[in-house]
Amino acid sequence: MTDHPDANAALAQRDLRHIWHPCTQMHDHEHVPMVPIVRGEGPWLIDAQGRRYLDGISSWWTNLFGHANPRIAAALADQAKTLEHVIFAGFTHPVAIELAERLVDITPQGLDKVFFADNGSAAIEVALKMSFHYWLNQGHGEKTRFIALTGSYHGETLGALSVSDVALYRKTYAPLLLTPILAPSPDTYEGEPGESPEQIATRRLEQMRELLERHAHETCAVIVEPLVQCAGGMRIYHPSYLSGLRALCDRYNVHLIADEIAVGFGRTGTMFACEQARIAPDFMCLSKGLTGGTLPLSVVMTTQRVYDAFYAEYSAGKAFLHSHSYTGNPLACRAALETLAIFRDEPVLERNRTLAAHLARRLAPLRDHPHVADVRQQGMIAAVELVADKATRSPFPAEERRGLRVYLHGLENGALLRPLGNIVYFMPPYVVTEADIDHLVDVAIEGIEYAVRG
Repeated sequence: MTDHPDANAALAQRDLRHIWHPCTQMHDHEHVPMVPIVRGEGPWLIDAQGRRYLDGISSWWTNLFGHANPRIAAALADQAKTLEHVIFAGFTHPVAIELAERLVDITPQGLDKVFFADNGSAAIEVALKMSFHYWLNQGHGEKTRFIALTGSYHGETLGALSVSDVALYRKTYAPLLLTPILAPSPDTYEGEPGESPEQIATRRLEQMRELLERHAHETCAVIVEPLVQCAGGMRIYHPSYLSGLRALCDRYNVHLIADEIAVGFGRTGTMFACEQARIAPDFMCLSKGLTGGTLPLSVVMTTQRVYDAFYAEYSAGKAFLHSHSYTGNPLACRAALETLAIFRDEPVLERNRTLAAHLARRLAPLRDHPHVADVRQQGMIAAVELVADKATRSPFPAEERRGLRVYLHGLENGALLRPLGNIVYFMPPYVVTEADIDHLVDVAIEGIEYAVRG
């Protein structure tokens, strides 16, 4: 690391000469700073000039136990000296075997089979293809469609994007995508005046039932993000929707895919969000926090029943011929095992509940802010929805980019806050302290005041 006064600018200039960054209009970097990070330390990121930024979004929702976590780093170093990679077709290795065993132990009962992939979108692709292929192998080739929720987001590869409903990502590529059947989200923010979250869930379940009544014959699966629709605006719904949806999927003979990529591994208050509804899906997609935010890895958990539909002589043509070069990568699997070991050895969920309660207390005063329509929270996820008019909930015009003002204010004051449009959210690593939360909220409140000015 260097503390030369021009070190950040020099690295940014080299970056912008060649690198095309994700989810970015690169023209923005003519006035939005590129921040070169050279080191991580717990919940902090440190740039080339020694400035520190509290990572309020867990570096795209992946980091659980802090940057450069010594336990995970030591496990990776040890694994690198033993086996870095091996083809996963016809070969296996002890780390993947142990990881699969641990995942079967901790996920909802009945998810006994583990299919490895290498990122969240890939896991969604696997689940969609596997669901379709299951029905095809069962003689139901007419089942070719999927039901998704309005406001949903499941990734940006074509299949994952096909079952997403965030126009920002989907609109441009619509001609290339499958057309999902959209069911109204049980999102509590969109409820009728006076409706409780559970009443909203009940009403939306009836609408889902009506869709399934009409479309179950052509539907492979319903796909949902359990409890929190993250990229769609951190929208939250009641667990009873999941339990009711499980019953409907059973009744109408369609699969249930739970996308726990962002909400798994303790983020919502339980190890997996589905636990709060006491359900097991037919497919559970996991990634992001699976390795503690160190390396790309994803898995699709599924049932013996699904597995058996593919198990046949090769000549039957029923094999699931889907692969990724880095499937079951030993380094990533070792990082995941160490991440799960931290959950085993430390009172992570209990500590998270204490931190979440502190975050709720600090955000509570914003409920009365004239430009805040909603403050919502589920475990270690919280969001503040900024609007032009509180009474009507009318949004600020998108072109005003009020959320960008919050982001820039955060960088100037040692906090990484990256709003979703005009929704300021918090998803910090689990190693933050209450003082760290105070810093994030204080900076966010200042940023909100700056953003909502005329």
